[in-house]
Amino acid sequence: MRTRMTELFGIKYPIMCGGMMWLCKPDLCAAVCNAGALGNITAANYNSGEELRQAIRKTREMTDKPFSVNLSLLPSFRITKEMYNGWLDACLAEKVAAFEISGAPVDKFFGPDAVKRIHDAGTKLIHKVGSVRHAIHAEHAGYDAVIAAGVEEGGHPLNDDVTTMVLTPRMAESVKIPVITTGGIADGRGLAAALMLGAEGVMMASRFMATKECRMNSKVKDELVVRQEFDTVLYGKTIELQGRAMKNEVIKNILEMESRHAKLEEIAPFLMGLRQTAIWDDGDIQAGLLPVGQSIGLIHNVVSCKELVEGMVKQAEELLNKAQKRFHNA
Repeated sequence: MRTRMTELFGIKYPIMCGGMMWLCKPDLCAAVCNAGALGNITAANYNSGEELRQAIRKTREMTDKPFSVNLSLLPSFRITKEMYNGWLDACLAEKVAAFEISGAPVDKFFGPDAVKRIHDAGTKLIHKVGSVRHAIHAEHAGYDAVIAAGVEEGGHPLNDDVTTMVLTPRMAESVKIPVITTGGIADGRGLAAALMLGAEGVMMASRFMATKECRMNSKVKDELVVRQEFDTVLYGKTIELQGRAMKNEVIKNILEMESRHAKLEEIAPFLMGLRQTAIWDDGDIQAGLLPVGQSIGLIHNVVSCKELVEGMVKQAEELLNKAQKRFHNA
């Protein structure tokens, strides 16, 4: 299955893993790469550029395939500008295959020469965006690809609230660089649909949580299998930091505070990323925010990354061939 996405990154299948706090580390990244997709390391898992450099090198001991590094340029209670600069320098020195950027554009966050610095290192630049206007900016700034992030996604969807079904073709008709779809994708049906809508491939995060190689408590994986598409909710609109997460006691508290227009200082303790470690390590679903998308309704089992990726591609090819035959015979 060759597309402009596979050609751009030198991968076998047009699938990539999205950034996930505390989860996208060398083991999972290498497993995704060895399955033929584009693996991901989340920079925010590390406290310095040197720590990230060691994670990159550890990943390369487990795979000789290309992978990306996620940089989420969003407001943070923990991350400093010095840490961001350290991560950028480490990735450029190690010549990683790609950056998956979310939040502020790198040309605004790091300065107008950032895109050239990244390209001079041989690194591709992808920006995850939730609107056509942001995709157009990315293209003009020199990005190599954009990710069309529908409001169905977990994490921090743009407050434009445009769905994947609409955003993907709108973006594909508005920019010439490759478009990758995310938000609501968990199987071959989603991959086939994304390709038909004009995308060159897909990105998934929630689905890669429910894989054998993801270092996460099995209780959480079991929870992802039984939860449905209506078990997530948007939060953070009143503080201009919209997110989507699984419904639990923490989300209930956040929404209650937002309903009475509480200030950021009151809500902030419930948003801390460190709370998630009790979820991933101990399986305590109520401990903090559990950022997942509506695609959890499509997660029915826990499989290896290889089984997931190859199964998706096989299903997508079968569906696309079936559709072609159907219209040919009509």
